[in-house]
Amino acid sequence: MALTEILGIVWTVSAVGMVIVILLHSPKGDGIGGIGGQAQLFNSSKSAETALNRAAWLLFIIFIGLTTILSAGWLGTPGQ
Repeated sequence: MALTEILGIVWTVSAVGMVIVILLHSPKGDGIGGIGGQAQLFNSSKSAETALNRAAWLLFIIFIGLTTILSAGWLGTPGQ
């Protein structure tokens, strides 16, 4: 397996992981649930939100870094 293929797999996993982590975040606004006061039923703790933020930023940095490396062609073409 070539280095570009391994980095492509890591890039894909970081993209999927970033989507999942972002979807796990709690919404910042009350939305329609704020009308009846039901938005307070699903409050997450501060530490969980901090961990999700750190994971999202880490996956974002990995994703952007690998996007730059793979798209610039610094490693050569796949299969070499």
